[in-house]
Amino acid sequence: MSNIGEQIGKVVADEQMVKALANNARTTGGAVHNIQQEGLDWIERLLSKVGIQSSGVMLFILAVSIIIITAVVLHFILHRLVLRKLYQFSKKSSKVWIQVLTEDQLFNRLAFVIQGVVLLAQTTFWVQYHVPILYFVVVCTKLWISLYILLSIFSFLNIVNHLSNRLGISSNLPLGGIFQGIKLLASLFFGIVMISTVVDQSPWKLIGGLGAMAAVIMLVFKDSILGLAAGIQLSANKMLRIGDWLTMEKYGADGTVIDIGLTTVKVQNFDNTMTMIPTYALVSDSFINWRAMQESGGRRIKRSVLIDANSIRFLTKEEIETLSKSVLLKPYIVQRAAEIDKFNQDKNYDLEVSRLNGRRLTNFGLYRAYLEEYLKQHPSVHRGMTCMVRQMAPDFSAIPLEIYCFSNTVVWKKYEEIQSDIFDHSYSVLNEFFLSAGQSGTGNSSTVTLVRGPEANTINGGNSVVSN
Repeated sequence: MSNIGEQIGKVVADEQMVKALANNARTTGGAVHNIQQEGLDWIERLLSKVGIQSSGVMLFILAVSIIIITAVVLHFILHRLVLRKLYQFSKKSSKVWIQVLTEDQLFNRLAFVIQGVVLLAQTTFWVQYHVPILYFVVVCTKLWISLYILLSIFSFLNIVNHLSNRLGISSNLPLGGIFQGIKLLASLFFGIVMISTVVDQSPWKLIGGLGAMAAVIMLVFKDSILGLAAGIQLSANKMLRIGDWLTMEKYGADGTVIDIGLTTVKVQNFDNTMTMIPTYALVSDSFINWRAMQESGGRRIKRSVLIDANSIRFLTKEEIETLSKSVLLKPYIVQRAAEIDKFNQDKNYDLEVSRLNGRRLTNFGLYRAYLEEYLKQHPSVHRGMTCMVRQMAPDFSAIPLEIYCFSNTVVWKKYEEIQSDIFDHSYSVLNEFFLSAGQSGTGNSSTVTLVRGPEANTINGGNSVVSN
């Protein structure tokens, strides 16, 4: 008796399910229902003509057969004919956007969506007409369609990202991070839809229930939320683009930005290593972006020539005459000498009595003037940017004479060649100005030598000699 009761209960449940599905189908439109009914009547008449009695098992076999045949034929048409022709056309095309369209399996996934929709229509039709066992196939088909719609969205976003990279659009916008955020939201939405399909509930009820878990969701996706907000700020404020040269000492990054993602920014360092920086760190922390330098067309040269303080002195008339033979220095010496002579005459300074009287030309001053003229004449120094030679504060070993100018190129190798050429020349002409380079631990620096014995109280090599 109990078994009979269970069977009756199953039949009642199946009939209720069939009635519910039939009611839902009828609400979609009477025309579709009539077409389906006419098709079913035609199948029953066909079976009766060949002497086959219509029954539940026969309808089931017939339904499965039709579904399988339709699926195979549709798969052959879409994948073996349509998609193959499409891919052959894209390979022959010279247009970039046509080639990109077929790179990420977008049309393959759309074909599977179409197959799922056709399968869903078939199974729904047979479920309404006394083949309730196919209800399980209906649920699986809905999951199939949802999954491949999500994958199609992923493929579409990937194609847009690839196309923007090839056309150079993504260099101005962090599309990678934005698309990753869209993928995350789409995954959450379709995940809820698939769960609602399995439990046979409205997805909006599940979405409403997520409000109570908002704190947990924000904690789990904290990095993604911060990264998305940071990506929008980086884009809106034009702080960082793909291809920029970025330096961030905190993370050991010094290289080119190759990807701006939802949670990380990928930097390829100049030693070919990779550094991953959290996207939100670029908003909360400081970093150096060299884009402005690259766009300006000039890169700064800021380095010092070290001069031994002991070699700095006044120049004699003979030395001034010798240096006046320089094409770069002659205009400066003539103008400066006239200015100094006039000043000394106005003050009635007797230069012969003491070297402390009046103003005089120094080898250090002429060397500085010579370097300024040399930089102005140098073909690789940018004419429209700051160019000067300045004396810096002395340290324990030498007096720095800083060369501050800009090269007329931002290419790294060329820049280093220009800088090396300038300083090669700067050190090579030191002897012409009777100057010495300042170096610690050599005879040309201001060092103190301790001497014992009879050599005490003598001067050796311009350095102080102290007796013990």
